[in-house]
Amino acid sequence: MGPVDQPPHEANTNPSRRVNAITVFCASSRQCDTVYHDAARRLGQVLAGNGITVVYGGGAIGSMGALADGALARGGRVIGVLPRFMQELEWGHKGLSELHLVDDMRQRKERMLEGSQGVVALPGGCGTLEELFEVITLKRLGLFVHPIILVNTRRFFDSLVQLLSLAITERFMDQRHAAMWQVVSEPEEVPGALEAAPPWSRDARRFAAL
Repeated sequence: MGPVDQPPHEANTNPSRRVNAITVFCASSRQCDTVYHDAARRLGQVLAGNGITVVYGGGAIGSMGALADGALARGGRVIGVLPRFMQELEWGHKGLSELHLVDDMRQRKERMLEGSQGVVALPGGCGTLEELFEVITLKRLGLFVHPIILVNTRRFFDSLVQLLSLAITERFMDQRHAAMWQVVSEPEEVPGALEAAPPWSRDARRFAAL
């Protein structure tokens, strides 16, 4: 593979980067299999155990609640970002380190990424997938340069990764874009994946449009 085919590198990137805060995209469903909630709880525990602040959507139920509860149980710092209308519906978690209220869903996504040094996506519905695709798009444009990790519980993301690979094969995306995300099977693999993720930089916009 020649230099032109390499993923863009951030100047002065430290391969053993220190991660202080991670944004987690996850679901609020109480109807899904509890294996997803268990994975979310374990992720919260793992991140807290590594001294990593969890930033997420602020919810109290489903994978959201399990993630926060897992991190808090380990003494971790958990920051929630919640639209005001959800707070009025009492959807917010009451035990968080910090809860930031915003006006709408777009502000929520922007605030969740502020100061974040990576994104972890857990299985979820259209809201979770929309958040994930937006941050992948931002990374393609060099506007977000941090790791994106998919926790592939029950092989949930297999079809999505296959679809993204097809987009690359059909030349809607560049081969180098496949380095924008990494897939792990278990929450316990996330810290290592964050450290090992290929560096990325704003130079990515050079090949954002094919």
